[in-house]
Amino acid sequence: MHKAPRGTFDILPEEHSYWKYVEEKAALLCQLYGYQPLTMPIFEDARLFTRAVGGNTDIVDKEMYVFQDKGGQELALRPEGTAPVCRAYLEHGFYNLTQPVKLYYLGPAFRYERPQAGRYRQHHQFGFEALGEADPVMDAEVIEMAWRFFLSLGLSGVHIQLNSIGCKLCRPGYLDVLKEHYSGHADSLCPDCKGRSVRNPLRLLDCKKDHCKGTAETAPKATDYLCDDCQSHFETVRVYLGTLDIPFHLDHRLVRGLDYYTRTVFEVEPQEQGGQSSLGGGGRYDDLIEALGGRPTPAVGFATGLERIVLNLKRQGVDVPPLPSPVAFIACLGQEAKLEAVKLASELRKAGLGTVMATGDRSLKAQMRQADSANSSYTIILGAEEVRNQSAVLRNMGSGEQQTVPLAELIRVLKSR
Repeated sequence: MHKAPRGTFDILPEEHSYWKYVEEKAALLCQLYGYQPLTMPIFEDARLFTRAVGGNTDIVDKEMYVFQDKGGQELALRPEGTAPVCRAYLEHGFYNLTQPVKLYYLGPAFRYERPQAGRYRQHHQFGFEALGEADPVMDAEVIEMAWRFFLSLGLSGVHIQLNSIGCKLCRPGYLDVLKEHYSGHADSLCPDCKGRSVRNPLRLLDCKKDHCKGTAETAPKATDYLCDDCQSHFETVRVYLGTLDIPFHLDHRLVRGLDYYTRTVFEVEPQEQGGQSSLGGGGRYDDLIEALGGRPTPAVGFATGLERIVLNLKRQGVDVPPLPSPVAFIACLGQEAKLEAVKLASELRKAGLGTVMATGDRSLKAQMRQADSANSSYTIILGAEEVRNQSAVLRNMGSGEQQTVPLAELIRVLKSR
């Protein structure tokens, strides 16, 4: 018996109400802030992510799904959305448009990692990016969007973690003092952190292992080593967030897991905290487009996983609107009535009324059970007598009341209700 591959799952019909709810809130949010939709390929040239995400990250080193096509080109299933957005920005000449260019995306991403609650090998990301503007007001806007998005979903207890990790001018000096701090704790580091201390020391601060957290807590803070420009930028971001009444907590251990981030980084945490609790995150990546072959282009963005959101909606008991149910279910008795039912179902659907029709030769009692299962608002009953009189019995499934209605009046009656 075949099963879905490990780390993947089917979104069953009863689950789609959550997904539709989240996707509609996402699209509405982006419309309010002037972000336009962008759909990228599911696979890209693997070198895009090696250059953008960084060769010293877990995503590139361990988690990418890489394969060769029949032409010998090395491709990768998309592990994240920002790099493809930047590729599209360059490929389609968006740099010639009025800046910033504001884009958002919804779609699957793929990472080969250990499946756990809210984290899967195929997951779905919602992200938005503002490209071409260095003004810290854009950092504040992106953070506000993330904040408002989760509030609009009805999630409570959500809070913002904020930090600045500097730029390519001031970060090297900070990394020197960070490595010096960790050199005195080398023996107590976990195996992953021992590798990070050489390849990517900034990620040492992000380790979730208990025996590494203490070392990270006493580590020097990146904000104490910012250059004047980065310091001014970060202070201005905080002023804007205060103006917007967006609560945030400064977290000097927050660094994010991708190499392209500069200056502002942030994460959104849910009510229940934990090693894998983050609802989403983002920040500024002013050097990424230049690294991909473009001219220097400041940018800032955010991304979140839909699976993690749905998990938290369920944990907090947030009620989401159900998917639309059919307006009518047609029950029929006899072949003559069935022919009339086929015609009637088509007419109702053309009129925009969702309709399900009974199939097979079940009894009326069995067909009524099917109508209950379909959760239809009304059942239309057709028998030999109704066909002769060109009428139908219309039953309100909520109240149980029923009346005889001429077929010519049926659409009008249903629409009026």
